[in-house]
Amino acid sequence: MSLDRFKERFAGAASYLRNPFAGHKAVNVLIITLVTLFILVNVVLGIYWSREPDLLNVRQEAAQKAQQLSREVVPGFTSTTTAIRIGETLLDKPGGYLRNDIMPPSVLLDNMPNWELGALIQLRDFTRALRKEFSRSQSQSREDPDLAIAEPQFNFDSNSWALPSSEGEYRRGIKRLDSYLGRLSDPNDPAQFYSRADNLTDWLKDVETRLGSLSQRLSASVGKARLNTDLAGDAEAVQSTPSESEVVVKTPWYKIDDIFYEARGTSWALIALLSAVEVDFADVLEKKNARVSLRQIIRELRETQEPLGSPIILNGDGFGILANHSLVMANYISRANAAIIDLRRLLEQG
Repeated sequence: MSLDRFKERFAGAASYLRNPFAGHKAVNVLIITLVTLFILVNVVLGIYWSREPDLLNVRQEAAQKAQQLSREVVPGFTSTTTAIRIGETLLDKPGGYLRNDIMPPSVLLDNMPNWELGALIQLRDFTRALRKEFSRSQSQSREDPDLAIAEPQFNFDSNSWALPSSEGEYRRGIKRLDSYLGRLSDPNDPAQFYSRADNLTDWLKDVETRLGSLSQRLSASVGKARLNTDLAGDAEAVQSTPSESEVVVKTPWYKIDDIFYEARGTSWALIALLSAVEVDFADVLEKKNARVSLRQIIRELRETQEPLGSPIILNGDGFGILANHSLVMANYISRANAAIIDLRRLLEQG
């Protein structure tokens, strides 16, 4: 190779090392365009998938289901249909079930996955009540075979992506609820739903516990000192591990919006379930003169579904300049919980 030829190739190599992409401007533009488009699509999808579903019209849903199955709307039909629709909404809303996703944009979202958790917990509690209380006449009665399978399906890990997936297990639970629903008014293969005050009271105890916990977690957004009342009311009560007489409870800043949206999902599901209970336990509520109490609970919970006027969950001090969305939510949750306690006591009266 001649010296001039060697110098020419050396100069070209040096130029490439100084700016290796100089000859690939079109490729660079294409890469930047694709990355920008990918980010834009994910942002748009993330916003769309984070929209919360509308409240369920339980009477309309039950009427449509009865027409579809050619069945009558008997006691328990509305409540079971509502549980099915809550499960279907979790799986079939825009974006589907997001809590177990591992790909963008779902993996980058946290508001909707926590909303799903709140609704899922209520679905779990209600299907457990269906299996243990509503479908059984007494403690020695046989449990319904469909509900015996449906209830544990909804208690499957909410974050499982595959082998098996959460969606697959929940759909199996929904299928069993559908089977139970079809048998409610089938004389050849009957299923039962008992609308009794004691059955309703047992489920309301679970709701009361859930809302009480949510209220505490929401209120802890600003941090507060709390006296330890774990053993209050029983002079002989003991606990396994000693604890301080006064503790400071504060929600970590990165979990404030998680708890807020979990409360939104919880309230969304409870509004539907309580509305269904108003239909299926109409006679019980009328006899106890408790219908208005139930409607007041639903009204308090509906306040939690008002559109958020801020792009982020604000966490101002209780009496500070900025709003504290968690404390506002805690107020509605606490009032609904107090009303549930009153309703439960009313139902327990003879």
